[in-house]
Amino acid sequence: MKTIQYSLDAGIATLSFDEPDSLVNTMCAQWQTDMTDVAARVLQDKAAIKGIILASNKTTFFAGADLKATMRMQPGDAGRAYAEIEQLKKNFRTLETLGVPVVSCINGAALGGGWELALVGHCRIAVDNPKIQLGLPEITLGLIPGATGITKMTRLLGLLGAQPYVLESKLFSPAEGLALGLIHELVADAGQLRERALAWIAAHPQSTQPWDSKDYKMPGGTPSHPEISAALTVAPALLAQKTRGLYPAPEAALCAMAEGAQVDYDTALRIESRYLAKVMSGQVAKNMINTFFFNMNAVKSGQSRPAGVPKFKLQKVGILGAGMMGAGIAYAQAARGIATVLKDVTLDKANAGKAWSARLTQAQLDKGRMTEAAQKALLAHILPTDSAMDLEGCELIIEAVFERRELKAEVTREAQSHLAPGGFFASNTSTLPIAGLAAASNNPQKFIGIHFFSPVDKMQLVEIIRGAQTDNETVARAFDYVQALGKIPIVVTDARGFYTSRTFGTFVMEGAAMLGEGIPAPVIEQAAMQAGMPVGPLAVLDEVSLALSVHVLDQTRADFDALGKTYTATPGELLVERMVKELGRSGRAAATAGDSGSGGGGGFYNYPAAGNSLDKKTLWPQLKPLFEKPAPYDLNDLKDRFLYRQAIETTRCLSEGVLTSVHDANIGSIFGIGFPAWTGGALQFIYAMGMDAFCARSKVLAQRFGAGFLLDDAAIAALTKHQPVW
Repeated sequence: MKTIQYSLDAGIATLSFDEPDSLVNTMCAQWQTDMTDVAARVLQDKAAIKGIILASNKTTFFAGADLKATMRMQPGDAGRAYAEIEQLKKNFRTLETLGVPVVSCINGAALGGGWELALVGHCRIAVDNPKIQLGLPEITLGLIPGATGITKMTRLLGLLGAQPYVLESKLFSPAEGLALGLIHELVADAGQLRERALAWIAAHPQSTQPWDSKDYKMPGGTPSHPEISAALTVAPALLAQKTRGLYPAPEAALCAMAEGAQVDYDTALRIESRYLAKVMSGQVAKNMINTFFFNMNAVKSGQSRPAGVPKFKLQKVGILGAGMMGAGIAYAQAARGIATVLKDVTLDKANAGKAWSARLTQAQLDKGRMTEAAQKALLAHILPTDSAMDLEGCELIIEAVFERRELKAEVTREAQSHLAPGGFFASNTSTLPIAGLAAASNNPQKFIGIHFFSPVDKMQLVEIIRGAQTDNETVARAFDYVQALGKIPIVVTDARGFYTSRTFGTFVMEGAAMLGEGIPAPVIEQAAMQAGMPVGPLAVLDEVSLALSVHVLDQTRADFDALGKTYTATPGELLVERMVKELGRSGRAAATAGDSGSGGGGGFYNYPAAGNSLDKKTLWPQLKPLFEKPAPYDLNDLKDRFLYRQAIETTRCLSEGVLTSVHDANIGSIFGIGFPAWTGGALQFIYAMGMDAFCARSKVLAQRFGAGFLLDDAAIAALTKHQPVW
């Protein structure tokens, strides 16, 4: 056997998992074959076996399924997949029904199939390390825990108790597993695992799984129990509301849980296998595996980071501007122990910025997620000031002032001289080209864009923008800084709007254009959400401010004028401009208490009076008489317009060199602009559909809705060049 070492000594059969040429153990095809051979060997040696130990020769216990093999699956492979899953379960069943104790020695992470393998043990002993993660993350990858995970977790925790760990992919540490009853014993280090396993085997010479016992009862009751029945009655509706029918895995997992709880254990396993085979052979699973596993690992491993530059840890960072963005960045830094100088024009404004961190930490303190000592330590890392002198020695200074080029240049010139030797300067701009902002720097090689998203404490993505003169060391240090904050960095090349803002703009402006075409506002918002966007485009425009969108438009026109060119605004941009300049609707920030609905008190929406949490925002009634027309529309066309427009703009960014990798595009589109996760990201959306089919549909959309949907030869060539092969 190539992936499993089998030994039998003094009645103890040890299965040591050790996949060659791999850092982790996976359920690859060879391992599945080896497990079948092991099961046969165990049956052969049954008379001599007193106990079985499951162990790992890697630094982790087991990583789970072979996801590359899943990526190669086609819908017609479901039958073969079902047979393979059933064979694996048969092998698991052979071990756990042999009549002798089976102990899983968990020396490190056991996720997905790895946790399902650990569940074969009648006893699970784990190293007491809070960094070790255990559980079933399959739903986050578009899969379900189908190698006994659903069936066993439901029988161990009950239908309601298992839901967070199955449907929500909630992971847990060994200590948390002990409290749940999923781990039986903790040890201080891996060297103690075998000793404790042997002791447990000696103390439990005959062992069975709980569900194989005649007196077994499911915790909390079966689906016939009134409380469980009531919960299951509403669960599908709640799930559909959350997934909008776009994610097959959660629905399949819920069905497997409920149906499996009504039958015997072996029948439940077959139900689970059927659902897994169907889900894993579908396209949504491949989309999500591609992006949330392979693309995410590419980002985290630093594939976009310039090679050859040593890792760098920042000790002191300055922030210019203590508004919403500056205050958010200060909190993110302080939470990671980075000394932060938060500067504004007055000390009162700087203190107000620090107060944001105080509010966030107090909320955590109130919920028991932070101690008073931790809160005090975090706040101590933030120095509010109105003096540039306090920036002295900062290895990085980030300007986070208003999106006005002159202001950004002014604060850059004031602060840059205080950088530590070798330090670098960054702009948190979301739209203004870095090349233009770097003109104010005395060292443009050390000037870069670091674009945070709002709210900073919740948004994971950070867009790093390399300017025309930015050197590799600065890009690498910016990358290290973002990772030190626990956030996800993508690296793009300088251009107006960069990648995320530019592509986000196509989404919201497509929605505004639809309104100008006469499509009812509620239909526009619903079409976007039915496509999988988290919020409708009109609501998003209100949140980011219509006035800001118009300011960006004015700045773009001025920049084009300076180059002797004329900028042609899109229909969506012109509609937003009319909303602000003619109708006096500037967005949510402009909302006032007691708004009459006739302008000045919001944007596309009206908002409840301050402090009134019972009322909800409502669409501005004047949208209907001002814009709506009795023109026909097709809901599928509207949904496609949102998705295709963003995917095409992403492709243009790829062909123009703004994007240089597929993984940055997919991760950036999902975490930066909310592109639907079921698609796997803006480029995976194209690859999954097939380039020929995508191009054909884009031509139809271009004929009906404008040149924004056209794919030129350069874009198609870029797509072809970067297409992943599995």
